[in-house]
Amino acid sequence: MDLKALHKISYGIYIICSKNNEKINGQIANSIFQVSSDPPTIAVSINKKNLTHDCIQKCKLFTISILSEDTPMNFIGNFGFKSGRDCDKFKDIEYKLSENKIPIILDNATAYIELSLIDSIDVSTHTIFIGKVIDANILTDKPVMTYEYYHVCKGGSSPKNAPTYYKKIDDEIKKKEEIQMDRYVCVVCGYVYDPAKGDPDNGINPGTKFEDLPKEWVCPICGASKEEFEKE
Repeated sequence: MDLKALHKISYGIYIICSKNNEKINGQIANSIFQVSSDPPTIAVSINKKNLTHDCIQKCKLFTISILSEDTPMNFIGNFGFKSGRDCDKFKDIEYKLSENKIPIILDNATAYIELSLIDSIDVSTHTIFIGKVIDANILTDKPVMTYEYYHVCKGGSSPKNAPTYYKKIDDEIKKKEEIQMDRYVCVVCGYVYDPAKGDPDNGINPGTKFEDLPKEWVCPICGASKEEFEKE
C-alpha cells in the first residue's frame, strides 16, 4: 500500500475556532470539505485530544477562517503547534466575535464561515463535525494556501494530531530533494530549515547556512531556539 496516494487529495490550511463558556480557542486544520449545498453544510475532522474538539462538542458552534497563500509560518505555528491549554493563541491576533460570540480569525484570512453543529461522526482518533453554514463572508481576493503549497513552498510539516500526519511520508518528503548545504530539523515541530530557501518571512535570504543564522533566530513555526534543531 502506497500512502503517498493520499497526498493527491486536495487540502487547504484553515483555522477552526470555537469556545467553551468564556474560553475561546482555535487550531489549524486541513481536512475540510463541503457536504451539501442546500442547506450548505461543511465537515471538518478534529483530533479528540485537541481543546477545540471539546469546545465544538459543548457549544455546538464553530468558525472556519480560510488562510491566504502569504500567511507567515509563525502564524500557522501559533495555531498548529501550540495548545490553547498552555498559552493565549489570540494575543496580538486580529479577530472578531460573531453574533454568537465565536471568534473569527481575520489576520491572513481570505474568507470566513460560521457554522452550527448538526451532526458528528466518531472516527477513532478524530471526530468529524458537520455544521450548517449560518454566516459567511469574503475578506480578500488573495489566493488561498493549499496544503501542497504549505509543504513544498513553505517547508511546513504536519502536527502529529493532524489526520494527514504520516511520519514515514513526511520523512520521504524531507529527503526528496538533495542539496549541498546541510538542512536542520526542529525537534519540537518538525520544521526543516533549508538553506536553499532561507527564511524570507524573517529576513533570512536563500543561501544562508544554518550556522550563519543569527543567535536570536528561532523556528518560524513554533518559536524554538537554534539549540532545538538537529542536522537532517
